[in-house]
Amino acid sequence: MHSIHPIEALKQQIDALGNTAKQGFMRLSTPCQVDNLMGWLNVQSVYPRLYWQSRDAGAVEYAALGVVKAFDSLAALQADLAALAQAGGQQPNYFGGMAFDPGTPGWEHFPACHFLLPRIELKRHQGGATLSLNLRFDDRSPSAEITQAYACLDALVAEQPLPRLQPLVYQREDRPSQQEWVAWVGQVTNPDHLVHTPKVVLSRETCLTTPKTPSPWALLARWQAGAADCFHFGIQLTAHEAFIGCPPERLYKREGRHLITEALAGTTRRGRDTSQDQALAAELLADKKNALENQCVYQHLLTQLEPLSDHVNMGEAHTVKLRSIQHIRRLIHAELHSNVSDQQLLTALPPTPAVGGVPRESALAFIRQHERHQRGWYAGVFGRISQASSDLAVAIRCAHIGPEAIRLYAGAGIVAGSQPDEEWRELDSKIADIMSLLGMG
Repeated sequence: MHSIHPIEALKQQIDALGNTAKQGFMRLSTPCQVDNLMGWLNVQSVYPRLYWQSRDAGAVEYAALGVVKAFDSLAALQADLAALAQAGGQQPNYFGGMAFDPGTPGWEHFPACHFLLPRIELKRHQGGATLSLNLRFDDRSPSAEITQAYACLDALVAEQPLPRLQPLVYQREDRPSQQEWVAWVGQVTNPDHLVHTPKVVLSRETCLTTPKTPSPWALLARWQAGAADCFHFGIQLTAHEAFIGCPPERLYKREGRHLITEALAGTTRRGRDTSQDQALAAELLADKKNALENQCVYQHLLTQLEPLSDHVNMGEAHTVKLRSIQHIRRLIHAELHSNVSDQQLLTALPPTPAVGGVPRESALAFIRQHERHQRGWYAGVFGRISQASSDLAVAIRCAHIGPEAIRLYAGAGIVAGSQPDEEWRELDSKIADIMSLLGMG
């Protein structure tokens, strides 16, 4: 924002509300000029700070600041959505996420479920950028709400270039160690275990300790530049820690009653040239172990969606090429029953077998028993929810950044035929992009 005008324009709109009867939710908006949303977020003093961009080509970019209302349960969020829908008028966007396993202790400062209606929303779309101020008058005094809104506008500052990423000096520790990993894979692939639990997704936390961690927004901006065809997100609930990621995997996208989801599982590396790349892709699609891994995911999704939908259909298996690796993907389309809510979808679908395993409960039991690190929001859910449409990613390919450590997470689906050393190398290839940005690749 190169000038004060957008902020003044919003203040004039607040003043123009005057003594009109104020009810429900209200969004005041004005066009603005902004080059880099993360450069803008990085210099603000207001928390929480949040960034979201869907995977689709030309997707809107959102940067959000502050909080009008926050919800620590899906039931509370759904009740708010329903109340505002009934009141009519404008409908807000809620942003946030959920932990992988809400029943277990997670990361400090990251509730098991947390969605918020931000105070400020900066939105960049193909036609330009819009700065919006969100107001709620249903359960609070209008004067207090307006005072808070003014204070938030007064705190905004103009964007600045992001700081440069310096290669940092780290100490690396993997949890589990490679030795423990080999033992776990042995247990999961033991025929006696496979009988009742054909797939468990095991994960690893790579902790990089450093005297000073980089700006999460500078890191995310660099990561995003090399992660086309991925979702991009970042959230700082407090000044001391952030969770950022560029996940390739969609949990679901809902437009009205139409839902799209996908089975993304089965992995191989990228080739040195086009012909090797195509050969690896063909090998991946023909590989029994990887096909089984993908099948586990789509069967689960179909089973969960069928009771909620009028009809569900699934597309053909194809490969998705990312920077360092390629995956098998199948798209699933569903037409939901008219009364199905995001709360129902978020209760039924995650964690999918792509990040948990099959059957869900026995896979989770193995993970809870063996993994010593907290997954927290890794492999959970992150995205945007509104009455008309919702778009949510599975929070993989991500980093948790604290004051003295960066924690990177990666998982691998262990099924019959999984080799521990190959799976360990797959974990390394899944964190290769961010490791190279940190000067460690």
